[in-house]
Amino acid sequence: MANKTIKLAGHEIGEKKPVFLIAEIGINHNGSLETAKKLIDASFACNWHCVKFQKRTPDICVPEKQKGVLRDTPWGKITYLDYRHKVEFQEKEYAYIDKYCAEKPVMWTASAWDIPSLEFLLKRNVPFVKIPSAKMTEDDFVREAAKSGVPVVLSTGMSTVEEMDHAVELLEKSSKGDYVLMHTNSAYPAAHEDLNLNVMGFLKERYKCLVGYSGHEYDLEPTVIAAVLGAVMVERHVTLAHDMWGSDHFASLEVHAMDLLAKRIKSVSAIIGDGIKRMTPKETEARNKLRGY
Repeated sequence: MANKTIKLAGHEIGEKKPVFLIAEIGINHNGSLETAKKLIDASFACNWHCVKFQKRTPDICVPEKQKGVLRDTPWGKITYLDYRHKVEFQEKEYAYIDKYCAEKPVMWTASAWDIPSLEFLLKRNVPFVKIPSAKMTEDDFVREAAKSGVPVVLSTGMSTVEEMDHAVELLEKSSKGDYVLMHTNSAYPAAHEDLNLNVMGFLKERYKCLVGYSGHEYDLEPTVIAAVLGAVMVERHVTLAHDMWGSDHFASLEVHAMDLLAKRIKSVSAIIGDGIKRMTPKETEARNKLRGY
């Protein structure tokens, strides 16, 4: 059974704890370390807890039939494989990101898309490993992530209940129970009628684990509602501007929206409270006035 609280670099994640905010930079840096730095700065300024990238080994991850497909890019018309290499950060960039984030401080990690990328991230002592929905049915990959000893955050988009059962079984057998299941709809952007946020309750009941939400919608309200429904962490794609080149920017949060969402989710935690019935000081004043005692 999964643990009810998880510690990520000293930050405790759990149902009675503040919602953990993950700013998914992904590849929205477009291969630019300066853009990545600006997004890290924005995430820190907006009080998000962690920035997340995507780590791939393109020669492994890109399907053979796509490698030679030509694509119009800021670097001209190049093959899809070459494009993937252009936007992929390597050791030098991640060493700088590690140092830059530590100076804030803000946590950083990445979604791993293959075992060499997973091994690369584990060497950098990331606070948790993210398994994207596309990879949750790859047994060897899930096992390697689970047995690493690092908490695992697993997205469940595009998956049947049977596939989720199997992935959770692997996590339970291979890990210490330090994992979070993220409800998500993998369409980008995802329509409101497809979000089905009540699935979070289903996941929590079925697997007795911590549950979060990875949102791909345009707006803020569904993510706020996810926090109301008990998401212990939320993840949203972030960008400097919707009109930047790339497939993920248009449905990502710009900086002002990141700030709004962080403040709204913080308000949710305060409004929901701890569930213990008590009189507040202001109520005591009203009681004295209206009841006379």
